[in-house]
Amino acid sequence: MSKLHNHKYLENRRKALRNKSTSAEATLWKSLQKKQLKGRKFRRQHSINNYIVDFYCPSENLIIELDGAVHLDLAQQNYDEERTSTLEELGLVVIRFENKLVFESLDMVLDEISNNFKT
Repeated sequence: MSKLHNHKYLENRRKALRNKSTSAEATLWKSLQKKQLKGRKFRRQHSINNYIVDFYCPSENLIIELDGAVHLDLAQQNYDEERTSTLEELGLVVIRFENKLVFESLDMVLDEISNNFKT
């Protein structure tokens, strides 16, 4: 079985993305890091296959993606759909939030994330 997580060739890209987080990612990360959300460990800018996801909870097989204005582009939406489908075929759950929701309704975002926990 080939390795699915954190391919070495994506390491520099993952680090660069962590160092240049969007403000929405930084805000959500403050609530997810250090097992703050119901004791679940999250990783940020984690790679699975050839994709780098915004946040990943290994114990829940849960991916959280934050979408900014670039995701309004039709070509980007098609790519996102294909990417989500591929990740779901691996048995992962992908949930998406618009960046503005993190700022306007953080509690709702956190509730929705925890509602996707298995237990």
